[in-house]
Amino acid sequence: MTADQAFVTLVTNDVYCKGALVLGTTLRNHKTSRKLVVLATPQVSQSMRAVLQKIYDEVRLVDVLDSGDSAHLTLMKRPELGVTLTKLHCWTLTHYSKCVFMDADTMVVSNIDELFEREELSAAPDPGWPDCFNSGVFVFRPSKETYDQLLTFCSEKGSFDGGDQGILNSFFSNWATADISKHLPFIYNLSSIAIYSYLPAFKQYGSNAKVVHFLGRVKPWNYSYDSKTKSVHGDFQESSTLHPDFLAMWWSIFSTSVIPLLTEKGVLKPSETGCQADAITEGVSQIRVTPSPPPISSEERKQRWEQGQADYMGEDSFENIQKKLDSFLK
Repeated sequence: MTADQAFVTLVTNDVYCKGALVLGTTLRNHKTSRKLVVLATPQVSQSMRAVLQKIYDEVRLVDVLDSGDSAHLTLMKRPELGVTLTKLHCWTLTHYSKCVFMDADTMVVSNIDELFEREELSAAPDPGWPDCFNSGVFVFRPSKETYDQLLTFCSEKGSFDGGDQGILNSFFSNWATADISKHLPFIYNLSSIAIYSYLPAFKQYGSNAKVVHFLGRVKPWNYSYDSKTKSVHGDFQESSTLHPDFLAMWWSIFSTSVIPLLTEKGVLKPSETGCQADAITEGVSQIRVTPSPPPISSEERKQRWEQGQADYMGEDSFENIQKKLDSFLK
């Protein structure tokens, strides 16, 4: 175990703890040699913190609303940056020499300890604007000086996107041009939304993915899972970012590794986990059946694509798109 380096994530409520527990489990499953740290706000319940302690080496309580915190004054000037300022607390972990921050909606699919060979601030390009990095995964060096500079920057400049990604891209503004070694390959922060925007590339390189990032409003824990059929159920019309294979992988880990911990600590709630407590002994979670939507016209389908609302679990699924691609390439 490399004691002075750590993977770090953040949870702001019990719901996001589900993602953090899967993330931590996948890091453990792939034999990381680094410590695991989770920053938790007071909105995370004591019982859920106890579950996090089963997976993470350190569960650190952080609160930007604490008047004794140096972020408090910044928050008074920029109240919209509450969660962002909480995330910046990762720079206060100065008992570590180097860390990798990972959002709680990421999942590791192979060992990624080699990221610690990179320097601050290393990150992968954002699929929406590749000259910006995506702040879901980044390498950094904890530093009180950097933390104070970030707070000053927040206070004076704010964030161009209202969140931490805007702050960090503005602060580390030379990422796009200065040092290519700080550009992480996209496989370290693969967002499902990019799979569908450049399907041939995913077909070519997707098997090399190391980290999957479930970007977007709808998260894996918003679905339910049947462990007998290994299938995920939910209103897929709500999502335009979740690939079914990665979604099933997330749920498989959640159902086999995380649910037993939640049950042990008494925090399992059917309405929140997608699983019925009385069905866990059978290994079967609750299945919510969604009625099939009525067929839509090709014009309406085109409009949905343009608005980022494609039916990726149905007519516009990866399999169907691949079939069309193959027919064109014949």
